[in-house]
Amino acid sequence: MIDNPRSPRVRAVAKLAKRDARAETGLFLLEGPQAVSEALTYRPELLVELYVTPTALERYSDIARGAAEAGLEVEFVSEVVLDAMADTVTPQGIIAVCRQFPTSLKDILGAEPKLIAILEEVRDPGNAGTIIRAADAAGADAVILTGRSVDLYNPKVVRATTGSLFHLPVAVGLELEGVVDKAKSAGLQVIAADIKGADLLAARKAGALTGPTAWLFGNEARGLSDEHYALADWVITVPIYGHAESMNLATAASVCLYESAFAQRS
Repeated sequence: MIDNPRSPRVRAVAKLAKRDARAETGLFLLEGPQAVSEALTYRPELLVELYVTPTALERYSDIARGAAEAGLEVEFVSEVVLDAMADTVTPQGIIAVCRQFPTSLKDILGAEPKLIAILEEVRDPGNAGTIIRAADAAGADAVILTGRSVDLYNPKVVRATTGSLFHLPVAVGLELEGVVDKAKSAGLQVIAADIKGADLLAARKAGALTGPTAWLFGNEARGLSDEHYALADWVITVPIYGHAESMNLATAASVCLYESAFAQRS
């Protein structure tokens, strides 16, 4: 059992909470039984190390079985060590180290997607992760994060996906103009979601949501720039019928993605 929170191995895992360490190693941190279970189920080849407290292993015996099937050795650690490794206050006794696995834009568009989400300068980790989760739930084919958005492998992003990170392709580090150009060439219409746009219901009635679509979501505070509006075929807003000042980006994105999912399946 590893019980020294200052050991080099423990420090190496803890450093993965920092972007520089993730970029240098090509690894990222995976915390909690739900995320680890999803990785073991869908992408077990990505897991490099698995650290578990004895108590947690008793509680989550399915993870022990999954690790054994994947040929992954379980490393026992003390509670103090796990706390030192974790980015969260309550890591629930399980932490894994995974290889990063971004998908290329060419592979995403080559699969003839019907619904994708493009995130331009989305900086909040919770929003980015929740949009990935919503895209997964809505049956989207992929998510694309431009280079101005938060790091996909930020621990807060990973946690917010609740495992959806392992369910659908995600591309990172791309320039928006190039993404939009290639998406249109692949037969997708680009719809920007912004408060300045036309009403979502009007777009629905006009049949604008039935075709292959790339939804474009911008920065939480500033939205999209005028030049980025010009890239879109449509600019649409989610109407607010109550007295809320605004809608959270991830919530609005969820509505947009599901509207397309409904329209494409109707």
